[in-house]
Amino acid sequence: METPAIPMPKDGREQQVLDKLTSIRDQLLLLKRDRTKYIRSQDVMGHYEQLVDLVKELNEIRKGDHEHVENRVDKVLESCFQLISLFFMTIGRTTDVPAAYALTSTVKRLLDHLTEAGLFSPKDLDSLANTLSKLDGILRGGDAQHSPYLVELLSKREALCKTMLAKLQQKLDQLDKPLQVTYEKLISIMRSMSLANTKPKFSVSEVTKLQANLKEIEASRVDGKIVDAEGNPYRGSDEVSDLLKRCLAWSEIVLDRKGAIPEAFQAKYDTLTSVRNDLEKLSITQAWSLRETDLYDFQRELDKIDESRINGNFIDDEGQPAELYVQRTLLYLIRRSYGYIYYLMNSSEPVSEALLPIYNQLQTLKRCLIEVKNSGGVSSVRELYPYVMKLTSIDNMRVDGKFMVGNDIPEGQGSISELLAECFDLNYELRVAADELENSKDNDEEEQGVKMSKE
Repeated sequence: METPAIPMPKDGREQQVLDKLTSIRDQLLLLKRDRTKYIRSQDVMGHYEQLVDLVKELNEIRKGDHEHVENRVDKVLESCFQLISLFFMTIGRTTDVPAAYALTSTVKRLLDHLTEAGLFSPKDLDSLANTLSKLDGILRGGDAQHSPYLVELLSKREALCKTMLAKLQQKLDQLDKPLQVTYEKLISIMRSMSLANTKPKFSVSEVTKLQANLKEIEASRVDGKIVDAEGNPYRGSDEVSDLLKRCLAWSEIVLDRKGAIPEAFQAKYDTLTSVRNDLEKLSITQAWSLRETDLYDFQRELDKIDESRINGNFIDDEGQPAELYVQRTLLYLIRRSYGYIYYLMNSSEPVSEALLPIYNQLQTLKRCLIEVKNSGGVSSVRELYPYVMKLTSIDNMRVDGKFMVGNDIPEGQGSISELLAECFDLNYELRVAADELENSKDNDEEEQGVKMSKE
């Protein structure tokens, strides 16, 4: 695992802490790569407790050091917490404070990029605001259970993220509401063009259609302004008009270059497209194939490329900055990939990976039962037999009310039991409705028979 070229600690005591941290990180990496067995809570908690003890030791060593310069210890410590955080997600402890570490790192990274680009939609900010609210609840509820160092660190990071988010929201609030719709559409078109630009086969027609949408917006302006029904310019018209110009200019560049990347930046481009594509696949199949610790390798790869920029620019081997087209293309891939990581972390279920197969089956059953209910139910109880048999087979897997794996009781028992109960309730509702329908049919047939006999 690569560690950035930063100084080694000068204090011999810190060197000892570094050796221990490196050992923990290596053990976590080995545990992450072992696919022969699921990750158990006791494996993770042992490493977490060792890490907390080392943090206490490090704080004692650095007490009174107000001029501390970040060294290798800080970087390895960060890697350890990042890994531990993803392990907590993997074992289903998604609402514990350590699980929040990786998510706050990703939120901070996304906000950095949104601030740098100055391009964001209301949906972007709403999603991040909801996530920060969720993290706030986790941190408030975990003060007594977890390391004060970790709680304080995450609280400061969360506060910083909230400040950054508020500044972005202020920029958005400067636009009149109707204009925000146009602004969001432009952001969507810009991203769609960037997506088309990074596909394996470039489609001229796809980008041309997007460009036509831009020209429609341009044609609707009056004297270069976006105006209301009375002809008065909206507040923020100039800003949105500038964005429109940027979008039109980008469409011309994309159509001219057709996805061609200079040789000097081809390796970075290939790495980033590979990461983006892998994360995209995981976002589709994550319920069945994702182990949250896998995200660590993706993050390290992205961080390494993102942090290799100098003054915000990508530099080739000769020290020359990338042209605008390359710069925007690489940044789009990085930001898109971080977005996928953010989505996958937010989608992490509060269930151990050992129980995910059962949890996913129940999720599928629930969706099927809801679909059956919404489409009018069943005509007879017999149609529910397959659902009943599957639910009963899952229910019978419990031992003393618990879903066991060997002698272990994995995390997420409450979530699975609750989901199983919801499925049984849906099945019961459908059965009652089917019984009533059958009884109604029997009564109708009986009445019809009596009527015919009288005739």
